[in-house]
This record gives sequence, C-alpha cells and structure tokens, in this order.
Amino acid sequence: MVSKIIRRTPTKSIKDCRKNGRRKKTPVKCSSSSSSPSVVIATINESFFSCRRRLVKIFSKIVRIATPKRSPKKQGFRKLKKSAFESTNEFLIPRMVEPEIAKPLFFGLPPLENPEKKTIFLDLDETLIHSSSDPLSKHFDFVVRPTIDGETMTFYVLKRPGVDKFLEYLCGKFEIVVFTAGLREYASLVLDELDKNKVINHRLYRDSCRELDGKYVKDLAQMGRDLWKVVIVDDNPNSYAFQPQNAIPIKPFIEDLQDNELSKLIQFFEASEGVEDIRDAVKLFTHEGVQQNLLDC
Repeated sequence: MVSKIIRRTPTKSIKDCRKNGRRKKTPVKCSSSSSSPSVVIATINESFFSCRRRLVKIFSKIVRIATPKRSPKKQGFRKLKKSAFESTNEFLIPRMVEPEIAKPLFFGLPPLENPEKKTIFLDLDETLIHSSSDPLSKHFDFVVRPTIDGETMTFYVLKRPGVDKFLEYLCGKFEIVVFTAGLREYASLVLDELDKNKVINHRLYRDSCRELDGKYVKDLAQMGRDLWKVVIVDDNPNSYAFQPQNAIPIKPFIEDLQDNELSKLIQFFEASEGVEDIRDAVKLFTHEGVQQNLLDC
C-alpha cells in the first residue's frame, strides 16, 4: 500500500502573516518521508528572522550602555582639536607637517625716547677696557669676580684712556648701547664699575649675538633702529660682518696708556652731527683713516 504524501503549502507569505509587529507562526506538518523544499525554506526564514530580532535587542542594550544620557538642557557640539593624525576616507593617515624654517633671532631694543637721536653701539673688551685673569703688569682700575659655570673667577680691568670723557660726551647727543660678545655674568659686573654715572642706555651681551661659523656677529638690523642712524665701534671685524658700512674699526686696546683712539672718535662724532645718513660720514672717516695709516707706514 502506497503511503499518501500530504503536502501543505502556506497560503500566505511571510510578509502577510505579520500582524501588530509579530509574525503569525504557521505549523508545518511533515510526512514520514523527506520534507518538501517549501517547508525547508520556510524553516530557514523563521530561524533567520528570529536571530535578527535577538541581535537587534542585544545591540540596542549595548548602545544604551555605551552612550551617556543627555541632560534635558539642550547641548551643542564641542569642536575637537585636531591631533597629529586626521581621518580621511575612514583611514588614519599622518598629517604632513612642514618643518619649521629657521628664523633670525630678534633682540630689538625699546623704542627711542627721542627719534631724532642716532644710536652708537660700543664693544666692551679691547674697545672700552682691557681685562685679564692675571694681574696686569703695570696697573688696573678695578677687579670683578664673576661666577661662571659654578666657578668664581677674578678679572683685573684696565680702562682705556679717555673712556670716561668719551661716554660723557656721547650721552647728551646719542643713544649709547654697549654690545659685547662677552658673557652676561662677566660683562654686567664690568659695566657696573665702568658706568658709575649711568650714561649707558642699554646693555647687550653674547645671548643677543648671532653665531655664524663659530663666530659671534652683532646683527644691527635686528635692533629696531634705522641703519642710516646707527654706528658700531668694534675692534673685531667679525662682529660687524653683516653691516660693515655702519662700522668704525678701532685699534685693540691692551695696556697702551698713551692710546688716543677715543679722542679721535669724539672728533668724528662732532663732525658728523649734521649728516643725515651717518654711513656717509663713516665711509669718509674710515677712508681717511686708511690713507693716514698708509702715510704713517
């Protein structure tokens, strides 16, 4: 006797069986033999949607736990700072940072109280004074004991002949700036003794110089002064390498008590009072100095 196979085909689709958000379950009857393809598909769909509902519930709980509750008060969005990395197309790529270009240091002076005044930059060692860590052979004017790198040192200082008169003359007509490549710890003590009458307007030390090939250069262009109203007096040509047209070279002073270089400078500044661009006067003065040195030879 051949068994009768009962095929039950759902009369409604899965979509039509949903009611009030729920899908009506339809019992599936199988025969004693193998199931039909329609029944297998219906069973797979049922399992898929059941898993989907469970996953949705799980992720909903996770979102509620991970997301902080907002207060009833309206809150805006806070703009986050950019980090070293920026998001682009869902990938993190390093942001290209341009290397910083080395800029010249700026050690500008305070504004001039009298814009009509010209500025005189004066070197210290071998220009206004001579100092030595050993007692000078003839005599010295004062002693300073700076502490450098934790060690106290002694320097015997000899003033250049005429330096007091020279500074006194300049103070009424020019802005005086002592610009030295010496260390602040040492030079500040020397200037305290040298400038008892407080005629020097500003002091600049090694930390205001620019280092070039191991040499200290005094860049006048960074001082906040018009170069046509600036003169530098220095015994070291490296110091004014950037602005040689503003420089008056001076013979280094060691222990020559008959030295009269500062007296010559007073004559130069007296003659250049009416010159608009002091560099013209400097050019004439240094040219005459070269000629005089040639004649002396």
